[in-house]
Amino acid sequence: MKLKANLLDDKAIKRSLIRISHEIIEKNKGVEDIVLIGIKRRGYPLAERISKQITAIEGVNIPVGSVDITLYRDDLTEDNDMPEIKSLDLGIDITNKKIILVDDVLYTCRTVRAAIDAIIDVGRPTVIQLAVLIDRGHKELPIRADYVGKNIPTSKEEVVGVKIEEIDGEDSVKIYENEV
Repeated sequence: MKLKANLLDDKAIKRSLIRISHEIIEKNKGVEDIVLIGIKRRGYPLAERISKQITAIEGVNIPVGSVDITLYRDDLTEDNDMPEIKSLDLGIDITNKKIILVDDVLYTCRTVRAAIDAIIDVGRPTVIQLAVLIDRGHKELPIRADYVGKNIPTSKEEVVGVKIEEIDGEDSVKIYENEV
């Protein structure tokens, strides 16, 4: 793959997450009953960062859980593709809570749909909202993000690469072209 552009550096990612944190507080008229659920892998550290920002702003700790959507993917068709079944535990109680689902990139929306299915299997939240660092378009399902760090129009041939310090050792968002 060939690097096409550096879209966000560590400072731009931090600014986006601060803005998203403020928008979450404003839209929900405070932070009462808010729970952040990060979609594994990169959504979880982003959810933790948003929680820290909200705590800094409001002085209230926001619980953070995670969801592994492996069992809910709709693209596993072969028997040998089926993952080992594990118990679904988000790490926190979500009943009657305002869930803010957090992910790094919104693309086809299938990951988000799977995460919503997993959350509903665990409990009955009051509302589920979606926060993403990058919305790149090309949706296949009628799902939209409530909070977006950056909208990036892409072609389907392009790849958006998000790196998060906690996993990758750096914070960056880059776009790559597939070389033919």
